[in-house]
This record gives sequence, structure tokens and C-alpha cells, in this order.
Amino acid sequence: MPTQDNVRIAPPQGKLGVLIPGMGAVTSTFVAGVEAVKAGWAQPVGSLTQMATIRLGKRTEGRSPRIKDFVPLAGLDDLVIGGWDIFEDDIYEAALKAGVLDKSDLEKVKAPLAAIKPMKAVFDPEYVRRLHGSHVKEGGSKMDKAQALMQDIRDFQKNTGVSRMIMIWCGSTEVHHNPTEVHQTLEAFERGLAQNDPGIAPSQIYAYAALKMGVPHANGAPNLTCDVPAFSELARERQLPICGKDFKTGQTMMKTILSPGLKARMLGLRGWFSTNILGNRDGEVLDDPSAFKTKEETKLSVLEYILQPELYPQLYKDYYHMVRINYYPPRGDAKEGWDNIDIFGWMGYPMQIKIDFLCRDSILAAPIVLDLVLFLDLAQRAGMKGIQEWLSFYFKAPMTAPGLYPEHDIFIQLMKLKNTLRWMKGEDLITHLGLEYYD
Repeated sequence: MPTQDNVRIAPPQGKLGVLIPGMGAVTSTFVAGVEAVKAGWAQPVGSLTQMATIRLGKRTEGRSPRIKDFVPLAGLDDLVIGGWDIFEDDIYEAALKAGVLDKSDLEKVKAPLAAIKPMKAVFDPEYVRRLHGSHVKEGGSKMDKAQALMQDIRDFQKNTGVSRMIMIWCGSTEVHHNPTEVHQTLEAFERGLAQNDPGIAPSQIYAYAALKMGVPHANGAPNLTCDVPAFSELARERQLPICGKDFKTGQTMMKTILSPGLKARMLGLRGWFSTNILGNRDGEVLDDPSAFKTKEETKLSVLEYILQPELYPQLYKDYYHMVRINYYPPRGDAKEGWDNIDIFGWMGYPMQIKIDFLCRDSILAAPIVLDLVLFLDLAQRAGMKGIQEWLSFYFKAPMTAPGLYPEHDIFIQLMKLKNTLRWMKGEDLITHLGLEYYD
């Protein structure tokens, strides 16, 4: 990583291609929202890059520009969307079927949405067992499929004239699998592609193709994908930023907001029971226990890292933590998450907290997609490579450098994100240390 004295951020010249594997509910909501904001009849609510400010210098200086005015981000008019899906629906048709947005709103942006048609996807039913699409690449080895994706990327760049690209996975959750020997080195991974190693998931074929083509990658699902040594090696070799995994949207977002508060006040925890009902395609996929296992690991890990029971055994040792997701088709994308939290306070007396969060997964995920696209592009133009821990703010299971535990506290994550932006521009980092008390 460059030092603070020599960070040079190349300007965002030309168009920015956004390549998305999985063009369903999240992607269609993201694209529709971008078009609505560009047209002036919607606000980019939930997006730090578009709405948040960043304090610079001392509080007395009164400098708090918007992030988009502070660092050189690509503009919304510069985004060109493309991607892959196992269904042939264009983005407008996909949005209608997803049912996230009202048809009256979709009609206002129908033309640009209908113009985006997916390329044939790389798909393996062993990794997503509840979906059966026909719009897929057939035949050949996994290396052949990677080469086909690379050709798709070349064709997209040629046909659109974009000057640079970002890939962000918005596809379904894959079944749980652990790293094997094939994931340990780039050489082993490429050999595994040629030999059709069953341990290589479709999402990893996409990520490999992206990085080989010089395209930074973000993983919005809990899939293993880039979280293996082979991809860290490839990202360093190609000098590319990567980040992931699993967009932090509904119930887990609430956990990362509330649990830091409990720990800050040194309140104890006996148990945290979480359950959800969800009826969209994500819910259908997660109805498969093997896919849910992948999601469960990212959702369960949050409390362990925030509460640090090894440091506070009197408060957090042996608490009970359960997560459930139930597929309930009538609810569609309007997920409902219930949390029952048993805590204790002074002299061990019990208390309870109840949360009923009626959220919309894709509405919460869409601004995350936008921010990650713009921030990853910024990181690439600033010469930053490898795992971007400063983007942990957006993920349930943030990737970290080997040997480091992930930071899950959303407030620490936000401070790290903003301090990274300050560092990139040569501004003083904010520490909240009031030295004036000692003058």
C-alpha cells in the first residue's frame, strides 16, 4: 500500500463498467434506483458515497464535505451495467418478477432496464440446488468456462467503451464448502480448473476471470469465493483490490449496531435467538440446508468477535446463539426478522430486548452495491491492492489479512472507512483525543 505522502489517485476518466453475476432482485433494484436518482425523482438513501459527509480537521474548523465531493468518485452517469444470469430475463423483467419495486416506479425507468440483457452464466447445480436455469454455458472444463467469461469481459469492454471495470457478485448463496488443497496456491487453482476439480465453485470461476482480466472483485454472498490464499496471491500479482463477504443488510446489521452498545455498557448476554421469514429467490435457495450452512456461518460469527468472550468471560462466556431462516413465499422480498435477546445487568438481574425488523433485503442491499462499486474503483485508482479491510463496514463476514480477526463493530468499521478516505487525501486522522485539555 502507498504511504500517506505518496498516494496518487488517478482521476475517474471515462465510463466505469459494473459486471454483476446474478441479475435478480438485488441487481434490478440497484439499477432501477441508480436510474431513478439520475432522473431526479428518487434519493440515494442508504448510500454513504452519495449522502454521507466526512469531518475534516478539528470540530472548530467546520469542514464536513460530502464524501462524493471529498474523494474523486465515478459519477452515476458514468456507470455501465452488464452481467450474467441463469435466466434470460432482462433487468426490467427480472425486476417485475422480483416484486421489490412498484410497477409504477419500474415503468418510469423501463427503457434503460429493458436494455440490459444478461450473458449466459456459469452454473453448477451442485452448488445451488434449488434453482434450475437454462441460460447457462454448456460443455468444456472449468478452465474453458473461465476463458469464456474472460471473453465476455473483453466483448463487454469493446461494445460499451468502458475504460475500467468492477465485478460484484450478487448471485445466490452457494452450498457450504471448505478450502481444500486446490485453493492454497494460484498454480493449484489453475490446475484444478483444467481438471474440473469439484471443490471449485462457480463464484470462484467468475472471480478468477475478473482478476485475470485486471478487474477488482467484491463478493456480496457468504460464498468462499476469494477468501482463499490462491485469490490473495492473484490479487497481489495483478495489483488489484478485493473485498467481501456477504452484504450486511437486515438482521445482522441490527446485531452490529446493538451488540457494541451492550458491550460498551458492560451488560451481560445469556442468549440471542434470531429467526427470519423470507420469500424471495434468496429464501428459496437458503431453504436448502447446505446453502443455509454457508449463510449461518457468517451470521453466527458476528457476536463472537464483537463481544470477545475470551476477554469478558463473566459477561459473555457460553451465551446461546441461534439463527434460523425460513422460506415463506407470500412474504417475497419483504423479510421479517425477529430477535429475542436475554441480557443481564447489575447483580445479575435479567432483562430482555425484543426486535421485530420488517425490512426489505434488496432495498438495503442496493446502496451497498453502489458504494462498493465506487469505493473499489477508487481503491484501484489509488494503487491499493489485496484485501480492502476498510470496506468491512458493508459485510457480515469481512475478509481480513491472514492471522487477523475481522472487525464487526459497525461504528469502528465506519471510523476505519472514513479514516482511510482521510488518509488517501492526506488529511489528519480523527482520533477524538482532545489534546486541548493538556495545553
